[in-house]
Amino acid sequence: MILPRKIIAAGLLALTGLAASSAATGIDWIDANTNLTLYGDIRLRYELDWDSQNAAGVMRDDRHRGRLRGRFGFNYKLAQDWAIGARVRTGNSRSQQSPHLTFVTEDGTRDDLDFVADRYFVQYAKKPILAWGGRNPFPFWQQNELFWDEDVTLTGVAAIYNHPLNAGALTATLGGFYLPDGGYDLNGQLLGGQLKYSVPAGDSQFTAAGALHYLHGEEGANNLLTRNGERDYLIGVGSAQWTMPLTARPLALGADIFHNFEDYNAAEIAPFSPEHEDETLGYVFSVQYGQLKEKHDWLVGYYYAHIEIFAVNASYAQDDWHRFGNGPQTTSSDFEGHEFRAGYAVSKFINLVARLYLVEAITTRQDGNRVRLDLNWRF
Repeated sequence: MILPRKIIAAGLLALTGLAASSAATGIDWIDANTNLTLYGDIRLRYELDWDSQNAAGVMRDDRHRGRLRGRFGFNYKLAQDWAIGARVRTGNSRSQQSPHLTFVTEDGTRDDLDFVADRYFVQYAKKPILAWGGRNPFPFWQQNELFWDEDVTLTGVAAIYNHPLNAGALTATLGGFYLPDGGYDLNGQLLGGQLKYSVPAGDSQFTAAGALHYLHGEEGANNLLTRNGERDYLIGVGSAQWTMPLTARPLALGADIFHNFEDYNAAEIAPFSPEHEDETLGYVFSVQYGQLKEKHDWLVGYYYAHIEIFAVNASYAQDDWHRFGNGPQTTSSDFEGHEFRAGYAVSKFINLVARLYLVEAITTRQDGNRVRLDLNWRF
């Protein structure tokens, strides 16, 4: 029982030493005069899940895991306004949500080494327009991952238009995409649009955004759970954020609301019971103080989330808060709970982030407690 914990702790200390050796300046991969930019990051994670039960009320075994994430990519400038890029990440190729691989557990279970090419795109950028085609991250502004996990990349086209408006800026984003089913397969489509307005107010800034996303489902998903690939979603997302300096550190207050406007019948919500057809609302409140940009920076934060079954597509939202789901697939809805966060920047390129999650399901007896400790090295 003790040996895996010692291995995990030793791994964290070893990576700390390795990262600290390059912490002063990071790694200069290329000459600054070339058109090629290489980038990457490594994460070492210790994760503990304890005192939780599944939907039937059966207690799960407590779980200790050591996990690893690696990502490496490049961008290449073809001409004044044109560029291409690609990225490869670790992660189970049957998961669209998680780039992490388990390398040590108490019972000896671990993941095979696996990779996903999660970015490959061509981009045009000339103010006030930025557009891309290929596979790339979610292009719509968001302040957390409760609606869309940043690891879930999309295949299609997107266009972003920035326009000065009074003292602020109005940003319009449109996109059409195929949706991922695991790391490589595609199933269904997403059409989305968003308007975002940011305006300074003295030393502070206010940002508000409204979006509408239509997810068209299709039969035949190989990896997605609870028929999330077959079901249509029409989700409105409203977000607001207020940031202000407080004793030389930023304080950010945020709120989000998600509502699914689809009117489902009993067949469409299966395998869920008909009584849950109106579980279509989600909301998030957050506060964060501090940042992790420079050496010795620190932050603390708190998030409260209430996400009903159909408020989001549970196969594309965050996979951090709990262990709901099966194998490489997380079902990230039908829960409410809390996240407490603290972070410290060892250097400009290295930080340590600790998070505590306390979660209960809304419609079942399922619940969970989770701690994550991440050592992040960006180079």
